[in-house]
Amino acid sequence: MALSKKEMRQVAMASLIGSAIEWYDWFLYGTAAALVFNSLFFPKFDPLIGTLLAFATFGAGFLARPLGGIIFGYFGDKLGRKKTLIICLALMGIGTFAIGLLPSYNQIGIWAPILLVSLRVIQGIAVGGEWGGAVLLAIEHSPEGKRGFYGSWPQMGVPVGLLLSTLVFSAFSSLPQDQFMSWGWRIPFLLSILLITTGLFIRLKVMETPAFIQAKEAGNHTKNPLKEVLRTSKKDILIALCSRFANDASYYISNVFVLLYATKYLSLDKTMFLTGISVGAVVEIFTIPLFGALSDKIGRRPVFMAGSLFFVLFAFPFFWLVETQNTVLIWLALILWIAVGHGATFAPMSSFIAERFDTNTRYTGASISYQLSGILIGGPAPFLATALLTWAGHYWPIAVYVVILGIISSVAVYVATETYRKDITKYSQPSPAPDSKSFKA
Repeated sequence: MALSKKEMRQVAMASLIGSAIEWYDWFLYGTAAALVFNSLFFPKFDPLIGTLLAFATFGAGFLARPLGGIIFGYFGDKLGRKKTLIICLALMGIGTFAIGLLPSYNQIGIWAPILLVSLRVIQGIAVGGEWGGAVLLAIEHSPEGKRGFYGSWPQMGVPVGLLLSTLVFSAFSSLPQDQFMSWGWRIPFLLSILLITTGLFIRLKVMETPAFIQAKEAGNHTKNPLKEVLRTSKKDILIALCSRFANDASYYISNVFVLLYATKYLSLDKTMFLTGISVGAVVEIFTIPLFGALSDKIGRRPVFMAGSLFFVLFAFPFFWLVETQNTVLIWLALILWIAVGHGATFAPMSSFIAERFDTNTRYTGASISYQLSGILIGGPAPFLATALLTWAGHYWPIAVYVVILGIISSVAVYVATETYRKDITKYSQPSPAPDSKSFKA
């Protein structure tokens, strides 16, 4: 049964708000890793080594994200999108709130970074299951011809979460340095519990998706969604994975690494740079649904590929603008990087990936495709960029790195089949495992 426009807006808003809260929690950690964690949890090391270790803990969350995608993908394909999303949101809230309560290294020694990494892993598991569910909640409810638009709503949760985390962290970072380092940095993490409570209330009111209900009523479930999707959709997983490379690396380079680069190497004011990131996030909140709607008109591939090629062309100019140390030019670089490059790749990505899989494996297939890029590219990006900067003493290897990833993503999208007119309400019966008699190449 098709939803009314009002009901569809409620579903879209629920996917947006829940996604925004999850990403608020996720990005808080990245900002704190760049500005705080090296001093509090790795004080015995040289400041640069401490920063590298802090970024390594940032990457630990990405290591856990594919695990979260597998775990929650299984339950999302077996039990439903709604129930799984509620669990993901609650788990993320627990992990983030607990980070705000952590003692420092000077208080409990080596247990401080151990606990920090453990909680980051919990965050990773939660966000590993969140994206696939939030996207399917919107896309599987969407009317025909508008999956790109409504599928972009949970994608807007990323800039909204980035904006919220940056604004809150900026507000408390303006405290005197001793107060900020002792208790001020903790407040943004503790405030997460209020956001999580709101998100849970909203998601509890949303209905399960029609595609999942239809498949459930037909008994169309596979015993092992992971095994099934790996056996039947390896090419689609590879295409989806590679398509994300430029988008993933560029975002964490601009929002995590460049924050370190600007403040530590160029001696720029962190508030000025955080403001630029915030402005870029605000603009992207508007460009994402525009790019999503455009993908409904001309297809996912043209929009996605244009965004990937943007990173190829803008990688060096981005750093040139940052190197000017001019506030207006730095903000221009961040706005273009975030709102145009990331927006054009991120908006159609949800529908581009989700439409590649059948209903009974869609949560699992979409989740692991999306999250594997995080473990390979997104998580290591700030660490690798810092290491390249230390090695070369210059930004050029980092720009080259982005160019290479942009080319890989462009090729992956180019060879993919177009799916914007695909009927995703259809489903296929799980194929029986091949044996020596029935197998055909």
